[in-house]
Amino acid sequence: MKIKQFEYKPLSHFSYAIISDGKMALVDPERDPLQYYKFAEENKAQIVAVFETHPHADFVSSHLQIHQETGATLYCSERTGADYPHKTFDDGDEINIGKTTFRALNTPGHSPDSITIVVTEGEKTALFTGDTLFVGDVGRPDLRENVGHMTAKREELAKMMFDTIHNKFKDLTDNAYVYPAHGAGSLCGKGMSGDASSSTLGNERIGNWAFKKQTEEQFVSYLLESQPFIPHYFGYNVDTNKAGADNLRKSLGGIPFKLNVKEADNGALIIDCRDGDSFKKNHLHGSINIMAISEGDKFETWLGSIVRPDENFNLVVNSIEEAEEILHRTSKIGYESKVAAVYTIADAGLDASENFSLQDFRLHPENYTIVDIRNESEVSEGKIFENSINIPLYKLCENAKEVPTDKPVMVHCAGGYRSAAGASILENKLGRKDVFDLSEAIEEFRVNGKFAEESSKF
Repeated sequence: MKIKQFEYKPLSHFSYAIISDGKMALVDPERDPLQYYKFAEENKAQIVAVFETHPHADFVSSHLQIHQETGATLYCSERTGADYPHKTFDDGDEINIGKTTFRALNTPGHSPDSITIVVTEGEKTALFTGDTLFVGDVGRPDLRENVGHMTAKREELAKMMFDTIHNKFKDLTDNAYVYPAHGAGSLCGKGMSGDASSSTLGNERIGNWAFKKQTEEQFVSYLLESQPFIPHYFGYNVDTNKAGADNLRKSLGGIPFKLNVKEADNGALIIDCRDGDSFKKNHLHGSINIMAISEGDKFETWLGSIVRPDENFNLVVNSIEEAEEILHRTSKIGYESKVAAVYTIADAGLDASENFSLQDFRLHPENYTIVDIRNESEVSEGKIFENSINIPLYKLCENAKEVPTDKPVMVHCAGGYRSAAGASILENKLGRKDVFDLSEAIEEFRVNGKFAEESSKF
């Protein structure tokens, strides 16, 4: 048995290929299936099965496209209520692929329809745990209250997770490998380890808080406490994955490109993916700056947190050379279907953001309305500016009118990435130019200011 872990870093997503005797199975594949096809060719293997541990909320899977292009059988829990061609795979179900046995284990908690795939060959056991068991944590239980074929309140799912962790895994050996669907940085859990992308069940029994001796009440209380925010796109992705996403190549092929644009003419939102300095110098009126410069930029997450699934938008890129990559990133959350057009813009003569004096802000922060767009959990650790108001970025479009306008507005986050988007949103929503982005200069205030002792937490 050969196991390959694939990582999509911007969403901290792991998917897997398992090869045995010339046959290949996939677990939780991401939107673009070409990497799996290449891996199969390199190993002279035939893709015969795709397992979905649950209908994912944070990314769109390519399972239906893989079925259509390879003939692979799709497996998921009956509780998924899948609309795509599939075979149900639940407790007691078992299939052989090559010399490897795949067994279903219903492990609800993150969702009512979660399964773990128990894979064995000889003395080796591997657990593909989806969003049930992570390295150092378990999946959040608050994403399926209103979406999916089966819904459940977060308290119900937290209790299911307690039962899953303490009963469903108890008969499995300590040396079973644990391969989760996510690592640190994913919004599908709150405390995943950043030290490893896989583990063993024995290590998790020792180091994962969820396996510690505790009452159900204590477990549920801790699990429900301080979970991350829920982006707008999560429910949309659950429904998309339940149905099966469109073929990616066809979905991207119909999106028009427009070059050297001076104004948008289709009434859709404008999402500018360029770096903050380029945006500030020259941008289309009404644009929102969500940077997609590197893998470290959480472009997909913030696109799906700011833009709602029922909103269409245009994408502004530096050059046509970048367009394909940006569209592929957009497709990871299924939002390519919402793209009205891809623009490059005129070199000059459009809107520009006002410059501000950092020295003046250092000396007279009281002359500014300071808007802290960090998440609530971050702010609870300590404010950077005592008189700032907190409106998290994911709420900013809907709550911009709460910002007082009697002074210039200064926007900050924890490191400088989010504030570019926040400042552009407020500039549009408030209809004024004196909205400033503190950007990476926030570092000097949280390191050198009175919250310096807490700087490592931001």
